[in-house]
Amino acid sequence: MDRPFRFGLQVRNLPADELRGVARDAEAAGFDVLSTSDHVSEGWAPLLPLLAATDCTTRLRVCPLVLNNDFHHPVHLARELASLDQLSGGRLEVGVGAGHAFTEYAAIGQTFDPPAVRKARLAESVEVLRRLLDGETVSFAGEHYQLDGVRTMRALQPRVPIMVAVNGRRALAHAATHADIVGLFGLGRTLADGLRHEVRWEADRLDRTAAYIWDQAGQRADRLELNALVQRTIVTSDRSAAVEEVVSQIEGLRREDALATPFLAIGSPAEIAEHLNKCRERWGISYFTVRELTAFAPVIAILRGT
Repeated sequence: MDRPFRFGLQVRNLPADELRGVARDAEAAGFDVLSTSDHVSEGWAPLLPLLAATDCTTRLRVCPLVLNNDFHHPVHLARELASLDQLSGGRLEVGVGAGHAFTEYAAIGQTFDPPAVRKARLAESVEVLRRLLDGETVSFAGEHYQLDGVRTMRALQPRVPIMVAVNGRRALAHAATHADIVGLFGLGRTLADGLRHEVRWEADRLDRTAAYIWDQAGQRADRLELNALVQRTIVTSDRSAAVEEVVSQIEGLRREDALATPFLAIGSPAEIAEHLNKCRERWGISYFTVRELTAFAPVIAILRGT
């Protein structure tokens, strides 16, 4: 049976006096989760805005999407996350990744290790976070983290959902067996600005990736959720023309992949709803995060029959 849809809204650089209003509007529109991001910039830090969002809503869950693991020691992070879960009434979800913006590492004088090292460190961090948030006293002898009898505040929820956003077979296998949600971005090599990426939106590539995740999950598959961060939402009455324009802007993107990929939502609200249904059927992706509240709200209404 298909997993029920969930929808997230990622907010960026909103003025303080608008943040709470957007959170209330997102809840009213049917979004399930409000998300921030984690970059060394003039924008919001990842966690405090989430507390503000829960203070002015009643149902909306919150999630940093995603924390750069290298910028947060898992013990100190567990303390902050458990506090946020307690203060929000148990509405926290956690998103964490291995880090990619090498310009940010350079800016703060931090070593930007090779991908394999960053992913291995992330895997250890996820295991430590899980145990601390669950209320365990943790001793851990890893390559990157060593803990001796550490105990922090326990989260309010029996199990705080942890999303791990990674790529590569070893990292995905670990996520499939330890995370509650696997975050898919469809992005490849980081470009020179440290923020943009090459896209990897080939449908057959995602076929292989999703099949591998579900296979690695094994008996956990019925409890695992796949998330796609939608890079662009374009509501239009001419889907074909809009897709052609996007293809012309993104090097290496083929039209057939632009039409199929879960990382684009293009068309009328009804066409986008149909597209997301197809993505769920083909890959098992049921949780979609977008950055456009007003444009996407009618899609939620269609998919939920409201």
